[in-house]
Amino acid sequence: MSGVQRSVQTSVQGSEPIAEYALLSDCCSGALVSAAGSVDWLCFPRFDSPSVFGRILGPEAGFWSIRPAGAHSSTRRYLGPTLVLETTHTTAGGSVTVTDALALGEGHRGHELGADSPGTLLRQVSCTQGTVDVDIVLSARPDYGLATPRVSVADGGMLVRAGDVVLSFSTPAAFQLSSDTAHARLTLRAGDIAGFALDFSSGDAGGSGAPVFWSQAEIGRRLEDTVQGWTSWSAMHQNYRGPWQELVAGSGRILQALTYYPSGAIVAAPTTSLPEVAGGTRNWDYRYSWIRDASMTLQALWVAACPDEAGKFFQFLATAAASQLAAGEELQIMFGIGGERELPERELGHLPGWSASSPVRVGNGAWNQRQLDVYGELLDAAATLPEYLAELAPETRRFLADAADTAAARWRSADHGIWEVRGEPRHYVHSKLMCWVAVDRAISLAGILQSTEKIPRWTQARDAIAASIRTEGWSGAANAYTQAYGSEDLDASALMLAIVGFLPADDPGMIATIEAIEERLTDPRGLVYRYLADDGMAGEEGTFLLCTFWLAHALALAGRTQQARAVFERAAAFATDLGLMAEEVAPDSGELLGNFPQAFSHIGLVNAAWAISQAERQSREFGV
Repeated sequence: MSGVQRSVQTSVQGSEPIAEYALLSDCCSGALVSAAGSVDWLCFPRFDSPSVFGRILGPEAGFWSIRPAGAHSSTRRYLGPTLVLETTHTTAGGSVTVTDALALGEGHRGHELGADSPGTLLRQVSCTQGTVDVDIVLSARPDYGLATPRVSVADGGMLVRAGDVVLSFSTPAAFQLSSDTAHARLTLRAGDIAGFALDFSSGDAGGSGAPVFWSQAEIGRRLEDTVQGWTSWSAMHQNYRGPWQELVAGSGRILQALTYYPSGAIVAAPTTSLPEVAGGTRNWDYRYSWIRDASMTLQALWVAACPDEAGKFFQFLATAAASQLAAGEELQIMFGIGGERELPERELGHLPGWSASSPVRVGNGAWNQRQLDVYGELLDAAATLPEYLAELAPETRRFLADAADTAAARWRSADHGIWEVRGEPRHYVHSKLMCWVAVDRAISLAGILQSTEKIPRWTQARDAIAASIRTEGWSGAANAYTQAYGSEDLDASALMLAIVGFLPADDPGMIATIEAIEERLTDPRGLVYRYLADDGMAGEEGTFLLCTFWLAHALALAGRTQQARAVFERAAAFATDLGLMAEEVAPDSGELLGNFPQAFSHIGLVNAAWAISQAERQSREFGV
């Protein structure tokens, strides 16, 4: 969120609060920078690569800190409509501004954002007033802190080597080396500028080859180029005009920042193992491309920006899932951002985790779950963006038609559901609903997909699914549509019955479901839980921001715009000073939890804002 500033703590006991982090992105990888000036998370060269800095999960995993030596206060902001971070530290003797960015490919603008990104973290310190002593500590720990690097002085800076990973650190100042850590204290006076660059290279195919050192002029020039790159993307893409415009625009940038440009994949979040329960075990790796999340991201970008990357994403999926559907297999729910199919999960026992939340996991064991809802999200995104389908290759259109066929054939099966419960499969209402969406949207797209002969079969399946949901998904005892067939447990995903158009939002059963969720699935602040049923895992979750935005969305569709606004504002209040949204909110402390920033939450914010703006416009025009 550009132009937003607030005072932030300069030190935190234990783990830094998740809300204190800013995101940097070059549309290839991501970094988190704390309000105290420390890069505590950075993966090179991809979002899902092993971390170079990982202190957010444990001090053993490294960091890069730039901050004044003495007492100081700090404010921060993104520079305009960009992901270039500016942090101003003020001491008794003066002020310094630190500008941080992951460098974009030089000269790339608009739709090419992310092309030729060099894999370089840039940090520039400018003294704007008085005299300030600045401490700089570089403690790189490649491979999640498992690798102990060798640090050496080189012409132009320093080299950090660990296995086949080489980091070249460009610096204008001399550093002292202590084992594998580099330290420096600079005395800066008004007008002084010192730039630093950390460039990744590797002996494998993911690296750039030989080490690269950056001059001071080049660092300054490329920071400005990166500002211009993000600004050009925002100018070309962001056309939303309505309530909460700045939050929506910021969410659009975050969703774009989670896109892996080389393939078109979209990650659910740029981090792993930030917990859903502080001190608990619900710690997962979100640095992969879920079909569900990515499809919903494309829809949100349609509102918040312009989803010109939609065709590239559909092509990515068609390539990654090549032959799966045609061979009669089910569509995999998630892929690596390079199209990898197997994402085996393992634990990093040497890391304590954020706020002692262990285990720390990399990989994700849900990759081979059955989740039938993915067909609906995929076809729903395609139906939102039909103009992007006409140019698709024939095999990609065939892939989308095959997805609808699979939903029509498999909808009666049990699965693990949208929340990826790691227990026995069940007949989840949301999964049935999204199979209905898949065939419903395929019918409307049949001409574009060159599959009009399938309309009778898809129509028959749509009618059968609808009848099943109406009879089996409704619980008289709960007076609501529930989590699963035969269950009385509420689930926030039932709100999607109205959002996807299965039921009118003012349908009596839908109104009863909305009211039941408002009354029995919210915390005292009015934030919504996913569900309260036992899922077989230890610890109680926080409330889900996505689900709270769903409630606002459904209320808007029902014409209850004042209630919708109130619910939206409750959730939006948990955006950070930079406009970033986490996955959950702790029910006791209000602390943000979960991998960060979370695409799902930003998706919910964008779509709810749009729904409320449309409902209010309709009310004004028609007096309803």
